[in-house]
Formats: sequence, structure tokens, C-alpha cells
Amino acid sequence: MAAKTADAGLEQRWRDILSVHARTMCEIDRVLHPHGLGASDFEVLDLLASAMPEEGTHCRVQNLVGRAHLSQSALSRLIGRLEKDGLVERSVCAEDRRGVYVALTPKGRGLHGEVLPLQREALARTLDG
Repeated sequence: MAAKTADAGLEQRWRDILSVHARTMCEIDRVLHPHGLGASDFEVLDLLASAMPEEGTHCRVQNLVGRAHLSQSALSRLIGRLEKDGLVERSVCAEDRRGVYVALTPKGRGLHGEVLPLQREALARTLDG
């Protein structure tokens, strides 16, 4: 009987985590949509902005995979969309031709700065409430 109770507790905690995650992602999507971004788009811009505090620096795409919580192929497609919108630029790693770097463009850095307060407010509403 104790095992079933423990399992039920774990199951409920898991569902609570999923619920908070879904509400938070939907709220971030809602506030960023007018700016042409979704929650995952913002997450990648935010990771790049924090990994590359100075303009002109870049980050290896492989280093973003685990931090962005996306598969390699999903991240590659997302970066492709951001690049098409002029928010990031990709380049090949000179030392390892299989490696790809990604960097924020000035437009991407500007948009990130513009929507950062909106994303943080959405986080505060969903996580503090």
C-alpha cells in the first residue's frame, strides 16, 4: 500500500511540474507573439545573449543543444528560422569543419533586449503566483 501512495505522490508532483511548465510556456508565447517570437525562440536568443555578452562573439551550436532543451534537429530548424529573420548568423568552425557557430546579430540583440522584460514579467506571473 505504501508503494502505491508513494507512486501516486510522484505522479502528482510530475503532473504539477508539467502543468506549471505548460502554463508558463503558453504565457511566454502569448506575450512574445506580437514580436514574432515564441518561447523557444526567446530561449535561444537569451542563451546566446548570456553566453556572448559582447557583440561579435559566437557560440557553438552543439553547446546549446542541452541548454535549449531541444533535439539537435529541432534546434537547427529554430536557428534556421532565426537566421532567416536576421536575428542570428551561422558560421562554420575553422578548426572543426563539422562544427557550426551561431551569433546574435545587432537586430537579434536589440529584439532580445526589447522583449526580455516581457519574458521576465511572464515568468513572475506564472511562477510567483
